[in-house]
Amino acid sequence: MLETISKGFNRAKLRLQGKTILSEENIKIALKDVRQSLLSADVDLGVTKSFLAKVKERSLGEVVKVKHKSKGDRFEASPADHFIKICHDELVGIMGPVDTSINLDGDPSIIMMVGLQGSGKTTTAGKLAKKLLNDGKKPMLVAADIYRPAAIDQLQVLGQKLEIPVFTIQGMDPVTLCTLAVQQAKSVQRDVVIFDTAGRLAIDNKLMKELLDIKDRTNPHNIYFVCDSMIGQSAVQTAKSFDELLSFSGFILTKLDGDARGGAALSIKEVTGKPIKFLGMGEDLDSLEDFRPEGLADRILGFGDVVSLMNDFEKVTTQEDAEKDAMKMLKGNFGFDDFLKQMEMIQKMGSLRSLMERIPGMSNMMANIPKEALDDKELVKVKAIIQSMTKQERKDPDILDDSRLRRIAKGCGRSIADIDAFYERFLQARAMMSKMGQSGMFANMMKGKGGMPNMGGGFPNMGGGFPNMGGGMPNMGGGFPNMGGFPNMKPPKPKLSPADKARRLAEARKRLKIKKKKKKR
Repeated sequence: MLETISKGFNRAKLRLQGKTILSEENIKIALKDVRQSLLSADVDLGVTKSFLAKVKERSLGEVVKVKHKSKGDRFEASPADHFIKICHDELVGIMGPVDTSINLDGDPSIIMMVGLQGSGKTTTAGKLAKKLLNDGKKPMLVAADIYRPAAIDQLQVLGQKLEIPVFTIQGMDPVTLCTLAVQQAKSVQRDVVIFDTAGRLAIDNKLMKELLDIKDRTNPHNIYFVCDSMIGQSAVQTAKSFDELLSFSGFILTKLDGDARGGAALSIKEVTGKPIKFLGMGEDLDSLEDFRPEGLADRILGFGDVVSLMNDFEKVTTQEDAEKDAMKMLKGNFGFDDFLKQMEMIQKMGSLRSLMERIPGMSNMMANIPKEALDDKELVKVKAIIQSMTKQERKDPDILDDSRLRRIAKGCGRSIADIDAFYERFLQARAMMSKMGQSGMFANMMKGKGGMPNMGGGFPNMGGGFPNMGGGMPNMGGGFPNMGGFPNMKPPKPKLSPADKARRLAEARKRLKIKKKKKKR
């Protein structure tokens, strides 16, 4: 997400490394990198110029304090750090302030979703309904896109998943349909109505008149423009045209997790004056985030986004369960069932790439991680391997032998070498977790000294293993120790011969057996 913009800021920071002052000369060079990245990411030209001018003015006019004391602790900050802090503040200024509240004063409250075809309106309507359900509301969806039959079918499927009604009458015009839907919602005691209106490939008078008529007849309390962030600058101009006619409440940006550019996120608020309300970050119905300018600025500049990461984490588990899982992991006695549980939790939190970007300090390392290492398809492959095991094998991984591994390979359609590599990495991850538990590192982390207790053992096969990923999430509990399992994530080491692989696997099994015998004594 926003990789193009992030690269420009990283290059600018590197250019200022080692500089003792922020001069006009070195600021000019750094801002050139930022300018190129912003324009490459489809940020509006006027917004780019305004941003650069503000950063330059503040950078040259600010006294840089390189040393600072707080409660007895001493901190040092370089001119490069101050430059990035100024960029952060100005990014937040461009995108904020924002209010993510929804006007629910009506009886029923009406939300009208508008936007071009393919922007993700129907899926976003379902996500918004799920959000309202979580808040204790009783929403009803209205299939007002009568020109695309698939839209009605899609909305009905979403309604079935959410167990909420979907109002549609075949052959009825959208204006009458929406008017009747409001009356129906009152009669069946639904307190929020969401109109999924029609879109077009481009703005036309017929579409605009239809939307305006729906607005005039129903007086919606909220009008949200659903905007595909991948269409760049044209998205901003399209939004401006819609706003001039409908005067909408705010934006919902979709597909931001799949776009390396995402310039619309930085342009749209500045150009239209209307706030971004929510971000659509995936296909799952839970993947609608409240927009936080600080969080997006943090991600762009490589600081991660701990708040949104923790919000997603809390949706999929409780602190009590997380700590219980963590203790089990750190005793080194977890099996493949625990492994699978953790992996499914990760999948619920979004894509691997999105997850990694929100971990502080990780974005700068992303370029060194092989693309296949963050391919969500690898999770599916790992799942297939585990589901090809018997219940006993999943519970007690130590019983696996060559015969069992061959059977598992046939069951999931993988090679013996893949299964061996997967099993070896699982054993490594388990041994690493056990070491962490014995060292007392976990106890310190739970006191707030570090964070993400299991991330130390996580990703052992992704370029060597990110051993120092602590930093402020003590309740991440079972935190991804099992990510050592992707069969295609090869560490940067010499390729082992089949004989060496067999020898290393045998040695690992032998060590585990000796350890188990000692425990029994």
